Amino acid sequence: MRVLDNLEPNKVFYYFEEISKIPRPSYHEEAISNYLIQFAEAHHLEYIQDDLFNVIIFKDATPGYEDMDPIILQGHMDMVCEKRADVKKDMFTEGLDLEVRDGYVWAKGTTLGGDDGIAVAYALALLDSDTIQHPKLEFVCTIGEEVGMDGAHFIDLSCLEGHTLINLDSDDEGVVLAGCSGGGKAHVSLPVVRQACDWPMVKVSITGLLGGHSGAEIHKGRASSQELMGRILRRGYYTTPLRIVSCENGSKDNAISREGHLLVAVEKPEAFKAVVHILEKEIHEEYADIDPDIHFVAEDASNELLPLDQLSTCKVISLLTALPQGVQKMSKDIEGLVETSLNWGVASLHEDHFEMVSALRSSVSASYDQLVQKIYWIVQSYGATIEMKGEYPAWQWVKNSTLRDKMRTIYKEMYGEDLTITAIHAGVECGLFADKIDGMDAISMGPDIIDIHTPNEHMSIASVKKIWDFLVRVIETK
Repeated sequence: MRVLDNLEPNKVFYYFEEISKIPRPSYHEEAISNYLIQFAEAHHLEYIQDDLFNVIIFKDATPGYEDMDPIILQGHMDMVCEKRADVKKDMFTEGLDLEVRDGYVWAKGTTLGGDDGIAVAYALALLDSDTIQHPKLEFVCTIGEEVGMDGAHFIDLSCLEGHTLINLDSDDEGVVLAGCSGGGKAHVSLPVVRQACDWPMVKVSITGLLGGHSGAEIHKGRASSQELMGRILRRGYYTTPLRIVSCENGSKDNAISREGHLLVAVEKPEAFKAVVHILEKEIHEEYADIDPDIHFVAEDASNELLPLDQLSTCKVISLLTALPQGVQKMSKDIEGLVETSLNWGVASLHEDHFEMVSALRSSVSASYDQLVQKIYWIVQSYGATIEMKGEYPAWQWVKNSTLRDKMRTIYKEMYGEDLTITAIHAGVECGLFADKIDGMDAISMGPDIIDIHTPNEHMSIASVKKIWDFLVRVIETK
């Protein structure tokens, strides 16, 4: 029994359910890429699959549309794989368990992959149709978007004829994007030394945080478990001598971290546990209206690992304390838009080094460079190193756009409302495509998807249909 069978548009939800059966975490896209190739072959469509598993599928124009500029449809095939702590699913080998609830599509206990599975579903439904009138369609589906836009960086687009691009990687119905921030990943590595210590051990778990997308939701002021981890260690260090044994926080640099786990050796374990309890109450008051379900647990534990020595412990705590987190600057041009931010989404303690990974974003290159330098000078003062990876350019706002004008007119005709056209702090691949396609006229749009990059991710059924109807009308209008 198919879960989404009775939903409209039927073809869109059919393909969304089909791809939801295929595990597709970043760096593991071969299966979903091959599915796209099988689709193209079954529909007798030309295609290209490169060595990275990026895919381009072509469909010729319908009669009467041959002289129009081809339309490039674009999305990415990978998804952020997050799950609740109680969910046993292996998201590298198992598909999603979809359900329909309260007008939304959900995945039970995991991320839904609406970002960006809905783009793939929209494109396949268009390519499958024998009734929709359209110019030549060129569907570009990339790998590795969630981990640095690797596919968009390296894909060869010289085969494309179109200059009009519709990116389907947005999550706010009625809002069309025409610009976004650039960004990159900061990988910080701090050498550490371990030393025998016979103090009792205490395990601390930080759970219940909302988390969220580090671009789309960084301005909401939600707590970061990594930042809370630093606060616990700092407060505890002032109360009783301690040494860090292990530290695990988050799994994605571009997701605001929801859970963190610490193991510490402490001279006075009861005093340390009392500190954790007091700090939990303070955090509840601080985040009562923003992130209300934060929970700390401190309990006795044991482990064969050697703790860090005192100097290494101090350096780790200092790094967690000194490095900035969250919004750094708001846009001067667009009210309410974040200009520059960073999100420390991952922290892990290894045998000989402590590692942190952050997603940096800015729509202003000078501000981005300044933030990178700020982090560099902080981390080097503790003897750590920083490496920037996966950097991508901002998508610059273009003053005149035929595509935007056309969409604005059609949206008003269809719904009697003005289409909102703006920029976003989160990154989309359009900036990289603009560097590869001269004179590109592009927008990004999509249906309402809430709490992306979290196990609470859900997608509006009504919104999926509304965006589908709008997309079809745009494509059919000469």
